[in-house]
Amino acid sequence: MTAAYEDVPFSELLHHPAATARRLDAVRALRLRRRDAGDLALMRVEQMERDASVVDFTARLLAALVRTGNTAALRQALPEALPWSTFLPAEDIDTLLGELVDTASGAVALDNLAPIALLLTQWRHSAEVHADPALLALITREPDGDLGPAAMPEAAE
Repeated sequence: MTAAYEDVPFSELLHHPAATARRLDAVRALRLRRRDAGDLALMRVEQMERDASVVDFTARLLAALVRTGNTAALRQALPEALPWSTFLPAEDIDTLLGELVDTASGAVALDNLAPIALLLTQWRHSAEVHADPALLALITREPDGDLGPAAMPEAAE
């Protein structure tokens, strides 16, 4: 099995493009480190398409399991996939699964996984709050804490 990725200085790609690209024979992707900007990834299009098909399959499978009412298995497997989810209240797990299905379906349709990553980050932060009793008490204390759900904004005319 090939390694997931290898770190390579961006300058190596600039100075030796063919040799750098050949390194993709041994790894799935190259992480191109840059000094003054975010790192980049270099991968073969075939690998990107395979990854996208796996994400699409996973999103559709997850959606089908939730929509057909087979959430018991998902609820049981969730702590293994997202260990921090054990700190969420039981009623929030169904909300998390529903939002995950909707977000994953939309993200795959747009070929943009950023919304899934954002959703998982938001739920992880919720779990962090629930894991810390002092923080939970501080946030939920009224009148300065959680004041409940926000009203839906009125439609613009």
